[in-house]
Amino acid sequence: MNVTIYHNPACGTSRNTLAMIRNAGIEPDIIEYLENPPSRQELVGMIADAGLTVRDAVRQKDTPYAELGLDNPDLSDDQLLDAMLKDPILINRPFVVTPLGTRLSRPSELVLEILPETHKGAFTKEDGEKVLDAEGKRIV
Repeated sequence: MNVTIYHNPACGTSRNTLAMIRNAGIEPDIIEYLENPPSRQELVGMIADAGLTVRDAVRQKDTPYAELGLDNPDLSDDQLLDAMLKDPILINRPFVVTPLGTRLSRPSELVLEILPETHKGAFTKEDGEKVLDAEGKRIV
């Protein structure tokens, strides 16, 4: 299965998502989007395919979101996209693209919705939260 993750290795959610993909037996294409941001067309496509609005895809925490005035509700999608492409830290993460769909994997276990059920066993997030049991079944 061809899987692409737009990854920030400094982000725990992104690291957990990558680990869940690997737990499914998949080695994804990893794009460190801070160094290699998606094109405008790719970003617009991912946002639409994930069923999000552009504003939903803008990261607020630990970014210059407020300082840049991006909290202004009158800004257009084009203005938000311009800001995200100029400063990729504003792109929320991690986006994951698979043949089964696209997700902004926040929380990280949302990635399970677009992966085959081929998990190799238990999975526990970095913070100790158990996500999959020993048989690879999701813990609710």
